[in-house]
Amino acid sequence: MSKIVEIRNLRVEATTDSGRRIEIIKGIDIEIAKGEIVALIGESGSGKTTIALTLMGHTRPGCRISDGSILVDGKDMAKLSERERSAVRGTEVAYVPQSAAAAFNPSQTIMDQVIEVTRIHGLMTPEKARERAVELFRALSLPSPETIGTRYPHQVSGGQLQRLAAAMALIGDPKLVIFDEPTTALDVTTQIDVLRAFKSVMKAGGISGVYVSHDLAVVAQIADRIVVLKGGEVQEKGTTDAILSAPKHAYTRELLAAFEPKETQFAEQPIEKPRPLLEIENVIGGYGPIQPNGLPFIQAVRSVSLSVQKGRNLGIIGESGCGKSTLARCIAGILPANAGNIVFDGKELDHAARRRTRDQLREMQIVFQYADTALNPAKPIDDILGRPLSFYHGLSGKARSARVEELLDMVQLPKSLRYRHPSELSGGQKQRINFARALAANPKLIICDEITSALDTVVAAAIIELLKELQRELDLSYIFISHDLSVVEAICDEIVVMYRGEKVEHLTREDVKAPTHPYSKLLFSSVPKLDPTWLDNLVLEPELVRQYGGA
Repeated sequence: MSKIVEIRNLRVEATTDSGRRIEIIKGIDIEIAKGEIVALIGESGSGKTTIALTLMGHTRPGCRISDGSILVDGKDMAKLSERERSAVRGTEVAYVPQSAAAAFNPSQTIMDQVIEVTRIHGLMTPEKARERAVELFRALSLPSPETIGTRYPHQVSGGQLQRLAAAMALIGDPKLVIFDEPTTALDVTTQIDVLRAFKSVMKAGGISGVYVSHDLAVVAQIADRIVVLKGGEVQEKGTTDAILSAPKHAYTRELLAAFEPKETQFAEQPIEKPRPLLEIENVIGGYGPIQPNGLPFIQAVRSVSLSVQKGRNLGIIGESGCGKSTLARCIAGILPANAGNIVFDGKELDHAARRRTRDQLREMQIVFQYADTALNPAKPIDDILGRPLSFYHGLSGKARSARVEELLDMVQLPKSLRYRHPSELSGGQKQRINFARALAANPKLIICDEITSALDTVVAAAIIELLKELQRELDLSYIFISHDLSVVEAICDEIVVMYRGEKVEHLTREDVKAPTHPYSKLLFSSVPKLDPTWLDNLVLEPELVRQYGGA
């Protein structure tokens, strides 16, 4: 079979702030046959995205290709001029980003953006381009393919926008498409539709692909071969079946172990049920103007009631837009609830955080999804962790400094990191600092809002183990919000399933493996498995998909 990609001895260097050059891609070799999809997997910093970008002749600022050849259909992307690369991008090599929302211009219609590459390269007339775009919309299973192009990006869902980004990449009839973690931010039901659409179009067109991901279960559904990377080096490569069934390298086995299903370890249920640490009743919250009945125009949370026992963990799951993060903000008082009661440790809380006492604020902390935006980039870690120590406990000087070191130790980070800024840390390190800041308050309850969704599998597993260990040491309770069922099952005693702002099911230790609500069944059955045949063999009940599905 002829090759579309031949990478030989690729080396990429990065320049540090001090001017020192370090090698981040260390002499790798990769081949991709025509019509073949190859996955690049590995933890954050393994080099998978850097390698994928070199296939377009591109490197990030501060990086350069120092050696090797990158042949795409016979053209060495490392040696082409910028003008020659521009002619290749979009026509022979195309790219589908992780965040489609960031790739689209909000002020232009979808159709204008999808067909833009055909205009830039003069590939076809505008009329033919629109016809081709509609064909792709239909092939990618997008609703109303004839008219969806007249909408603006904010008028379609996340899953639809991700498929539209694929249409944008495919309209120039490229020989190679690079998918850079395109389903990471999608909930599981949407992810299935997107994966099926990608796989169908790629195979039907005989298009080669590079699929960058840290999610082995997703990779298993779409890739013919897998290349395992760590520290800029290839650890192992082979067919998807061979890698999943008989991994040879210890690091590959470690990645697979992070996906192995684990029995849910529930906390011991007390014989006499104590007073809940947190109890909310009929909470309503949302956005927009307040109506005459005192409720918001958009009700993202609709009369939700739940409780959390001391020392136990409650998971809240559901697809994007179901209201789980809004509920977390209502509980924390960041978004004041419009109705309902919130009782914490026996005392009723004001709906607004600004009217709660300092102790009430201290005892309930929230850790946000993206540490990049939650941590002040202008402050060193010492200040980030020191601020809550001063605010809640009045610590200063040596006492504050000593406590900062204790917090770093608690989240298993070296004390030397205290003088660094967030930009100098890895994703996993930043999330640990994010969590350490919550611990600085000495809380009783921590609300974790999708805190592992942006992390690779190995790092996410380490964070979960850390949370368990700290819970045992500090007698903490957690509310864990996620669309990743495996993460929730790994740490939670009970699970609440939400759909369109409502609680549709409460799963206990006895029934967590056998949900009864139709939406819960769809959600649980949509979690990808480490089986290359899973997606092809998956059959979802048509009525459930009609009523609760749709990306």
